[in-house]
Amino acid sequence: MPKTTLDAIDQRIIGELQADARLSNVELADRVGLSPSPCLRRVKRLEREGIIQGYRAVLNRDSVGLGFSAYLAVKIEGHANVHALDFEDTVCAMPEVLACHLVSGDSDYLLEVVTADLEHYRRFLVERLLNLPIVREVKSNIAIQTRKATAPLPLGPRL
Repeated sequence: MPKTTLDAIDQRIIGELQADARLSNVELADRVGLSPSPCLRRVKRLEREGIIQGYRAVLNRDSVGLGFSAYLAVKIEGHANVHALDFEDTVCAMPEVLACHLVSGDSDYLLEVVTADLEHYRRFLVERLLNLPIVREVKSNIAIQTRKATAPLPLGPRL
């Protein structure tokens, strides 16, 4: 449940910005049916409240030489909070790690990792991740093809 109630206009603003964050405030206001000043106030409020956390360019991974993607199920030794937090801090600081999720089930963490190719992935895995003393087991799933990687959050009516 969101901490802030998003009305229909807030949802339209967020939807438009998720689709194209380069819209000018005037274009955004026009698309959501507001004048520019109230639209800008709403955007600034959404940023201040942390609903909009930032803006970024979405890159073609192959074009920038990072076309190899793997999803790693990681089991760690023990579950002492301080060690788990150290693990999280360490892997989150690794530029190859795009996402780190604490999960339930057979593993403790699910990591999304990108590298240039299989050899770079092998070096990341063997020389860095498996060298962390808390790591007990890693199971890798290699992405063969990516059909959808960066999608807007579904803000519409919940089922």
